[in-house]
Amino acid sequence: MNEQLMDAIVIQESGKKGDWNTLVLDRVPRPSPKAGEVLVQVEACSVNRADLLQRRGLYPPPAGASSIMGLDFAGVVVEKAADVSGWNPGERVFAIIAGGGYGRYATVAADHLVAIPENLDFVAAAAAAEVFFTAFFNLFMEAQTKAGETLLVHGGGSGVGTAAIQLARAHGVTAIVTASSPEKIERCLDLGATFGINYKTEDFAARVLELTGGRGVDVILDWIGASYLSKHIEILRPKGRLVIIGLMGGNKGEIALAPLLTKRLRLIGSVLRSQSHEEKATLTKAFTERVRPLLESGKVRPILDRVFPVQAVEDAHQYMKENRHFGKIVLAWE
Repeated sequence: MNEQLMDAIVIQESGKKGDWNTLVLDRVPRPSPKAGEVLVQVEACSVNRADLLQRRGLYPPPAGASSIMGLDFAGVVVEKAADVSGWNPGERVFAIIAGGGYGRYATVAADHLVAIPENLDFVAAAAAAEVFFTAFFNLFMEAQTKAGETLLVHGGGSGVGTAAIQLARAHGVTAIVTASSPEKIERCLDLGATFGINYKTEDFAARVLELTGGRGVDVILDWIGASYLSKHIEILRPKGRLVIIGLMGGNKGEIALAPLLTKRLRLIGSVLRSQSHEEKATLTKAFTERVRPLLESGKVRPILDRVFPVQAVEDAHQYMKENRHFGKIVLAWE
């Protein structure tokens, strides 16, 4: 076997933007660690909605990032650049990356790595990586959410939603969630959400105001975007923060600006993938100090829905597309 090649899931592009392009397991060049980097043998990675967009040509990787899909991984260090200290071959690690998680090997900056806690296997670590990074960064670094505040999380049954619920509970934050079914709401409540709203049968904004005695919420974690924008402005308390992490409901909206001034609101746009090396290093350090101990102690845990072998990536994508999952979908190498 040629040691300079590796297995990876690659996109066979049709040439038409937006097409549901075919995914195939292929042999591609194996990356080599550059200065400051390590090479990791990937054992598992998670499936994210960004992957479904990337395969359609709608979410290309940032400049310089791998064209292979995959925004996280869990695996074993196999090699490191000469200038890297602190990581050695055989150590179990996980991380978020801008691309490459669907490959058997991936390179990553050494200061973007987190040691996998002893109580997590590779699949669980992959299920934790992207969602706990995303929830932690947006709730506690961007929105500066504090104990005693109230949080609204859309899609409570999503990977990020399940992570946000648990982190809120661990930090004394009241979490209200929306979800698509009574079953998902019940599971969100079991994870620590205080209230659940079925967005298919209820007006979530009216219900939030009812549940909070008309006061609204302090922070909203939103992946919907334009279609919910005006309602979000309505239900935010004074000094409230709206953190937009996705645009599933459109990217153009119209709002009245007066409430932004009178309630002193903050609208925060957020993305992890295109952040600089330094920003991700700062985030990784904070995550290691504040979230990893919660994972290690079991106070928070990755919620795993299903594991697919890498060869069944198409089934995994279809499963996510159907929105039947609760928690994370993971691809594992055999």
